[in-house]
Amino acid sequence: MDLHNPQAQIFVPDDTPEDEAIRRTTHLGVGCHPDDLEILAYPGILECFGSNEQWFGGITVTNGSGSAREGIYANYTDEEMIVVRRQEQKKAAMVGEYAFMALLDYPSSVVKDASNEAPVNDLKRVIDAARPAVIYTHNLADKHATHVAVSLRLIHALRELPQQARPTRLYGCEIWRDLDWMLDADKTVLDVSAHENLAAALLGIYDSQIAGGKRYDLATMGRRRAQATYHESHETDVATGLIFAMDLTPLIQDPDLDITEYIQGYINRFADAVAEQIENLR
Repeated sequence: MDLHNPQAQIFVPDDTPEDEAIRRTTHLGVGCHPDDLEILAYPGILECFGSNEQWFGGITVTNGSGSAREGIYANYTDEEMIVVRRQEQKKAAMVGEYAFMALLDYPSSVVKDASNEAPVNDLKRVIDAARPAVIYTHNLADKHATHVAVSLRLIHALRELPQQARPTRLYGCEIWRDLDWMLDADKTVLDVSAHENLAAALLGIYDSQIAGGKRYDLATMGRRRAQATYHESHETDVATGLIFAMDLTPLIQDPDLDITEYIQGYINRFADAVAEQIENLR
């Protein structure tokens, strides 16, 4: 596949021919950095794991060069970190039995530049070849600017693809801001109770992040467990791990729908519900 950056690549863990590997994809994750997919798109990874009918594919848009680092990684240059993180993402693709893994190799600055069409065009090429039924990406209330930029570039790409190439569902999932604040009626609740060992293995692969100073493995597993307990206040737990998502599908079904107004709707409904409850109980 012809991608924009010279170091961009398509990795196929089981050595299936590239075109065939991409075409078999049913669930796709589009993340910003190496390790984002294993956090935000785990519902898709889990649903496809061990299946011959469903396949998870991944796209990592940036090269992850600016990550925090200490310990054995403290003196690594950005170029050395790119190599390490790329290898970690490939290892995760092997452990998770991904259909394919696309590493687009963009610096964050390019992804955040809305006038640069290159990331959008790469996303269009890969998604048009894969045509997954479901896509998982970052939610648009995430506090990490590059995460939000990736989601915006993705929505742009999907809006430009023909209707038959768009997924039936687009979910914005959690990393740098939880979605427990959303009204329960607005949440998409994704049960990830099964195969905790797989979840731990995928997160644990990213030694450059864990030993480098960020315990994403513990934080991610802890959040999933906490949300399973705190999701329902008057019922016993029915899951041991939950991920919350906002449904972004309307934004690709109707290209004229304003993105900011759509997300503001979630926020306004939450604010109104909080105010209403206080007024009712005063």
